[in-house]
Amino acid sequence: MIWRLMSPQMAMKLIRFYPPYLGAGVKVSHVNQEFTQITVQMKLTPFNVNYVGTHFGGSLYSMCDPFFMFILLYHLGKDHIVWDKGAKIDFKKPGKSTVSATFQIDQGQIEQIREKALQEFKQTPIFKCEVLDADGEVVAALEKELYIRRKDAKERFEKPPLKNID
Repeated sequence: MIWRLMSPQMAMKLIRFYPPYLGAGVKVSHVNQEFTQITVQMKLTPFNVNYVGTHFGGSLYSMCDPFFMFILLYHLGKDHIVWDKGAKIDFKKPGKSTVSATFQIDQGQIEQIREKALQEFKQTPIFKCEVLDADGEVVAALEKELYIRRKDAKERFEKPPLKNID
């Protein structure tokens, strides 16, 4: 909740001190001016390496976890609920170097989500990104499903009670 009290750029600078990210070495390396694109990086360190000397899969997923949600929370504002609903990560090859991932939702997609939230009780869009190694090769592919609805959706879509006809 504290993240909502500061600018998104400041929140992205400070997120590196969030304990799971501090330990894994996850850092936000770029945020565009519109806050529609975030790039994160993670170096291979003794704190995020697995038994066979490559990036631990949990750290790879963790570095991808909140960023699509952050973008939408910022743009949709306090009158929308945005939650994680599901995720799928497909490990393509071992990560042996610094890895990075870019999360992007363009303004057009954000406006479509906003409009759809006015027309439907909820929506569950799926966003995709790839985790790349230092050579630009895909280490993992992520699909992130979010749950989105307006906070007033229950009132907006509630069916009126049936009238008793005598």
